[in-house]
Amino acid sequence: MQKFSDLVLVLMVFVWLVRDQVSALRPICDLRVLDHFVREAQDSEIIMHGCRVDCGVTKSYFVPMTSVDFAVWEQTDVQEQAAEVQTGLSLLVQALSSARHTVISSPLASTLDNNISNMHSLGQILHSLHLQQAKSSVLPNDSALNSTQIQEISSLPELLRVQSSFLRGKVRLLLSAAPACQKQNG
Repeated sequence: MQKFSDLVLVLMVFVWLVRDQVSALRPICDLRVLDHFVREAQDSEIIMHGCRVDCGVTKSYFVPMTSVDFAVWEQTDVQEQAAEVQTGLSLLVQALSSARHTVISSPLASTLDNNISNMHSLGQILHSLHLQQAKSSVLPNDSALNSTQIQEISSLPELLRVQSSFLRGKVRLLLSAAPACQKQNG
């Protein structure tokens, strides 16, 4: 009987510990996480410049615009900013995945896999901040392609440059102004 009560006690402690660990995602507001992803994106650009064979994949990719009109951005609702960033991340994942399927070079393929993983991680970070998820994770329809928020590029080096710029720009702006992060800092 003593072993049974000891087992019940251990199970109760275990359930109590697990319940606390399964709580809602905590916001990740530390911009050093983003800085890590930016450095990896920039490293990918460097790898691309050093690549001589099987790296010059020329193909059309739809990617987010990286330019930011700060006056307009600051006046835009944070949920709209989040939707724009989520759409941009989705576009980058699609473009990187498309490029990944055409690359033969093993080091570059590994680099692209890492970048895809990083974009998914950023999506999870945004989810932890309780920001709106993009409505679609597929390539936008023709009307969306006419949007001023999307551009077409034609090479892998351009794709990697856009990824790095998007992370340093719109993603950084969104994360640094996220309401969940403001509550933690305030």
